[in-house]
Amino acid sequence: MAHLLIAAAHKSSGKTTVTLGLCAALRRRGLIVQPFKKGPDYIDPMWLSRAAGRDCHNLDFQVMSDSEIRSTFARHAGEISIVEGNMGLFDSIDVEGEYSNAAMAALLQAPVVLVVNVLGMTRSAAPLVLGFLQFDPRIRIAGVILNNVAGKRHEERLRQVFERYVDVPLLGCIHRDPELAISERHLGLIPSNEAGEVERKLDYIAAAVGRQVDLDQLLAIADSAAAVSTPPAAAEAAAAGPAVRIGIARDAAFGFYYAGDLEQLRLAGAELVEFDTLRDRRLPAVDGLFIGGGFPETHMAALEKNSGLRHEIRAAIEAGMPAYAECGGLMYLARSILWGDQRREMVGVIPGDAVMHDKPQGRGYVRLRELDSHPWPKAQVPQEFSAHEFHYSMLENLPSGLTFAYEMARGTGVDGRHDGIVYKNLVANYVHLRDVEGYRWARRFVDFVRERRVQAGAA
Repeated sequence: MAHLLIAAAHKSSGKTTVTLGLCAALRRRGLIVQPFKKGPDYIDPMWLSRAAGRDCHNLDFQVMSDSEIRSTFARHAGEISIVEGNMGLFDSIDVEGEYSNAAMAALLQAPVVLVVNVLGMTRSAAPLVLGFLQFDPRIRIAGVILNNVAGKRHEERLRQVFERYVDVPLLGCIHRDPELAISERHLGLIPSNEAGEVERKLDYIAAAVGRQVDLDQLLAIADSAAAVSTPPAAAEAAAAGPAVRIGIARDAAFGFYYAGDLEQLRLAGAELVEFDTLRDRRLPAVDGLFIGGGFPETHMAALEKNSGLRHEIRAAIEAGMPAYAECGGLMYLARSILWGDQRREMVGVIPGDAVMHDKPQGRGYVRLRELDSHPWPKAQVPQEFSAHEFHYSMLENLPSGLTFAYEMARGTGVDGRHDGIVYKNLVANYVHLRDVEGYRWARRFVDFVRERRVQAGAA
């Protein structure tokens, strides 16, 4: 199983651009390239999926067991699998390196390619790389890619330095180029579902990286990876009843969905029917709704303008249609979004206003406890589980007496103590769930949609 992990000396080294370029360049060679992203992230995986032509899957120590990470990795492996790390190679939640990129490389027995931003640096690159090489004997840093190289003279000097001091292959020197950059906003890169001319951008990045990185040597490093030991695959349970149609908002405003979650929804018997909240005037014929995260605030004028769909969604939920919403979806279902001096009307099924702030109001991993008021079937509910949140908005002007699905053991949620507003057959949280061994939500939601459809048919 050819695979490797792309890491960096520190955050903002150009690691994502390099990984995108490698995925796209290797795909253009005709290889089946499978991308993975370490940690809780939607935007990088969206770009990686477009670059590789295959859904990127997230590997996350905080919500997945080691065996689940290995089995997920093995199940989706391509001819070459590339894991993009997050932050720096050894950055961690503690001084022992728990949950670091290095720990992921050790778990997957993945050789590491280190991306180093050499802006303003020549000879100093050597001791930096040498320190990384010696820091953790479990990790094999098998190659280095230098990024932000100023020009030919800078590259020549860097190659001389590596030849003399560093006993690890220098796989490439990527020259500084503003055209390689992907625009950013408050949550990171602009998602690929919003960025204009995505394929043109990916073609440019693929050509630049393919030209300046020795892809043959990189493939040889990936081929040298040891096989990943995996536990026996668990049998996949068949759907518990007839298929149901679940409408899923997929457009420039909403695109934050984990590939593994969508996979589990389909395995549970859901046909996922995409609709566009910005352009579609009517809801498709569906039995339930799933509105994930995204950037409704940057599209709030267009969302407000599409009043026909907003009214249809509100009427469907008021009539008892099962619905699930996360973060941006929660904001869309609120009464309004307020950002600066702009206020726009939204669906209005949640009696509160989503107010944008300059700094994150909830950020990081959370711990949740499910309350008895949660409407989904209760099978296999853990006492407490992990998820994550990242939102700049908070709901304001909420009435008292709301029903919630979750109690926050750690994190912010809706009010600092609860998350998951329950209204009729709707559950809407700020928190993003992962369908993993620690909390299987997808099948429960599909079963809930199926039950409500049967009840509606019997009425």
